Amino acid sequence: MRTVARVLSAVGLMAAFSVPAAELAPDALVRDTVDEVLAVIKQNKDKRTLHDLAEKKVLPHFDFQAMTRLAMGQSWRQASPEQQKKLENAFRGLLVNTYTAALSQNAGNATVEVKPVQVKAGQDDVTVRTLARQPGRQPIAIDYRMSRAPGGWKVYDVIVENLSLVTNYRGSFTAEISRSGIDGLIKTIEDKNRKLAEG
Repeated sequence: MRTVARVLSAVGLMAAFSVPAAELAPDALVRDTVDEVLAVIKQNKDKRTLHDLAEKKVLPHFDFQAMTRLAMGQSWRQASPEQQKKLENAFRGLLVNTYTAALSQNAGNATVEVKPVQVKAGQDDVTVRTLARQPGRQPIAIDYRMSRAPGGWKVYDVIVENLSLVTNYRGSFTAEISRSGIDGLIKTIEDKNRKLAEG
């Protein structure tokens, strides 16, 4: 994924989910919080602050089990329950560390336009479309695939310029499993998390 896309998708992720999901429709959830979170990013690009922001504002509204299961594809069923939990935790850490690193670079002047979504009665799956803009760069389309869960709407995939996050990871996960098995994949993700956290 291009650096700019990573940065702006990070802004979209951070901006989208800082109020209780059960209270708002998916697009309202995104729209009502974008200014607040962008303001934090503009004032403070400290990596620890951004990491804390992700932990408190973003993670509760993502379905990491669904994301990990989708990213693993058929290999998910081959993993033991313990391996599945380790994979979910490692993948969660990878996403947080990747977006924190991207945010700390140059996302301070970005804006995010949220397209309206009509949720029909009984509809449990929606895509919230957004357009992230940064001065001097082409706008980037960032879509959030969300499903209705007991605690409110949850994101299970992010699509940046028609590239699905979970599909993108599925290719690299499959290749790593072929080389070193599921435990090897867990180790690879955990090693990458350590490097991202340090760097």
